[in-house]
Amino acid sequence: MTTAHGSAAGIVYRPARPDDAGAIEALDSSFTTDTVFEVAASETGFTLREVPADPPVYKDFPPEEHDEQGLGRGSGAEGEARTFVALDGGRLCGFVAAGYAAWNRRVTIEDIEVSPEHRGRGIGRALMECAADFARERGADHLWLEVSSVNAPAVHAYRRMGFTLCGLDTTLYDGTPAAGEQALFMSRPCR
Repeated sequence: MTTAHGSAAGIVYRPARPDDAGAIEALDSSFTTDTVFEVAASETGFTLREVPADPPVYKDFPPEEHDEQGLGRGSGAEGEARTFVALDGGRLCGFVAAGYAAWNRRVTIEDIEVSPEHRGRGIGRALMECAADFARERGADHLWLEVSSVNAPAVHAYRRMGFTLCGLDTTLYDGTPAAGEQALFMSRPCR
């Protein structure tokens, strides 16, 4: 177990174990925002404009089944997956799930969540650094993630962590409860 420097006092970070799966599934990943990103796509690119959301947007993500391979030191044919957890007094308060792809030396942040009562305390940043350490150990060049255009709080947090916009998919969420939202792709160097 390790306590990351520069993050919330008393928070312990470690690789996830299979017995963490229930607490990971139970973590509240909902958010409320009073701004969203409006996307204007053209043939040569896209622009984002942050606009007020009136009424504020509340989003509660459906539970996902997290691959138990990532809860520890599992690996698959395509690469390796790892999940790290944050514990406050032994209680799980956040996690990051990351997957390494050898073919392009990229670590994809599959999911990162921090409980609402623990947000704004540096836990997300410390978890992202756990994923960055995982990436550097594998010789990865960058971290990559996808975030919805309505999740302005996450976009701002990722920017503070050094991520920049690198792509857009206007159809990724079609046919899902998130239809109408756009997928923003962000990346940052690992080194």
